[in-house]
Amino acid sequence: MAITIAPVWKITNEDLMELSERNPGYQFERTNKGELVVTPTGAEGGRASGDIFGQLRDWNRRKGFGIVFDSSTGFHLSDGSVLSPDASWVKKDRWDALTKEQRQGFGPFCPDAVFEILSIGQSLHELQRKMERYTANGAQTAVLIDPFQRTVEIYRPGQKPNLITNPTRVALDPELSGFVLDLAPVFES
Repeated sequence: MAITIAPVWKITNEDLMELSERNPGYQFERTNKGELVVTPTGAEGGRASGDIFGQLRDWNRRKGFGIVFDSSTGFHLSDGSVLSPDASWVKKDRWDALTKEQRQGFGPFCPDAVFEILSIGQSLHELQRKMERYTANGAQTAVLIDPFQRTVEIYRPGQKPNLITNPTRVALDPELSGFVLDLAPVFES
C-alpha cells in the first residue's frame, strides 16, 4: 500500500536520495505538490517489473537507441516532482547531453518511455494520473499494465489513452521502434 505524506518542510532531491539509500526496498517519490509518496515493492510486483525491464533492456541492446533504467531510478520532472517508474527508457542523445554530475543524481528529465505495473495496494486511478503526469512532462509513451484485469493502457501526449484488453503482445512503435512487449510472462501469476 502506498503511503502519501504531506511534510511540514520541503523535501529536497538530496532528502529523497538519502531516504532511498537508507531504506532499500522502498520507493520514494515526490509529487509536484511536494508530498512524499512511499511505496514498498512486493515480490510479485518486483517480478513483473523485472520482466518488463529485461524485455526493454534486451531490445535496447539489439537496437542501441538509448538507455534503460530500472525501478530504483528517480527522475526530476519539469513540474518539480520526482518519480520512479517501474522501467523506463531515454533516447541516447538526451543521455549523452548530460554532464557526469547530472548522471549521478536523479535524472533531470522525464524519460521518453515509462512503464508502470499496478500492484496490490496501489490505486489504478492514482497510477492513471501518474501516467498523465509523465506525458505532460515529456514522455512520448507511458504504458500502464494492470495484471489483475489483464489490461494495458498506452498514454501518448495529446491523445486519449488506448486501452487494450487481454493482449498477449503490444507493439510500441513508433516511439520504441521494433519493441514488442510480451505480456504472457507479466500476466503469469
